[in-house]
Amino acid sequence: MIPLWMHLLAALALDALCGDPRWLPHPVQAIGHAALAVEAPLRRRLDDGFRAGLVAVMVMVGGTALLSAAVVYGAAAIHPRLGDLVSILVLYTTLATRSLSDHARAVQLPLQQGDLTTARAQLARLVGRDTEQLNEAEISRATVESVAENTVDGVTAPLLFAVVGGPVAAMTYKAINTLDSTFGYKTERYLHFGRAAARLDDAANFIPARLTALLTIPAAVLAGRDGHNAWRILLRDRHNHPSPNGGQIEAAVAGALHVRLGGENRYFGQPSFRPYLGDADQTLTAQHIGAGLRLMFWTTALITVGGLISRSAFIAFFNGSFTP
Repeated sequence: MIPLWMHLLAALALDALCGDPRWLPHPVQAIGHAALAVEAPLRRRLDDGFRAGLVAVMVMVGGTALLSAAVVYGAAAIHPRLGDLVSILVLYTTLATRSLSDHARAVQLPLQQGDLTTARAQLARLVGRDTEQLNEAEISRATVESVAENTVDGVTAPLLFAVVGGPVAAMTYKAINTLDSTFGYKTERYLHFGRAAARLDDAANFIPARLTALLTIPAAVLAGRDGHNAWRILLRDRHNHPSPNGGQIEAAVAGALHVRLGGENRYFGQPSFRPYLGDADQTLTAQHIGAGLRLMFWTTALITVGGLISRSAFIAFFNGSFTP
């Protein structure tokens, strides 16, 4: 089989070229459907909501890891080249760089043309908040926030897990993240059942979120933005977020772009206020969406190169080989 670094670069190239075609069945969707399928039986068998949710997490995460390993290593056992192909395809499905960019561009382009109705409709596919009454600045803010937070969930975290444990680790991370997206809500239905999923996702993203935020600083410099201010706002505002991880990257992005993120959102008509991140040096516009995407691309490049170099150094330390 070819080295893992080639698998990763091929998967990144495939993601950049193809994104997530709607006609292609996606493992993340299968994980989400399976998670919902096990919810009701577990609730019936276990009276305690937290225990039922914990078992759901164990079943889904463990099952995803075992199935991924069986597919990847089974293919390699049949033929090394088949193993390479399957590994690349599994890694490709864990990445969402092109998909995230396409969704953000679908908001940015009509926004630049003054078509707020289309921009709001496209934004509704990207975020969970109400979008019907948002103006240009609020649409731009919501998109920049989504790009920033999803840079971790959809790009850098699976890349880091892949660098450490290959396609099986990357897919296992996606299972953890998908369970949080499925169950990790503070609603009456999921307040207890989804707690284990939310806590595990927080733990899985702890290092990726902070490393991504730190790499946003050199990424800002490479993208022609303010790396120094990214560092300043990261230190000052990283805890101004309901998520222990989400505030890290959003604060760094806010500083790099000299904008203020956070504030009031509406969900099903009900207002919800989040503390501010960054300073309102500039009014948010559609141009900041493109700037946020450039930060994502540069951060992805830096974390890929840095991760593979670190993997090479780690392997060299133990066996003297510089082959990742």
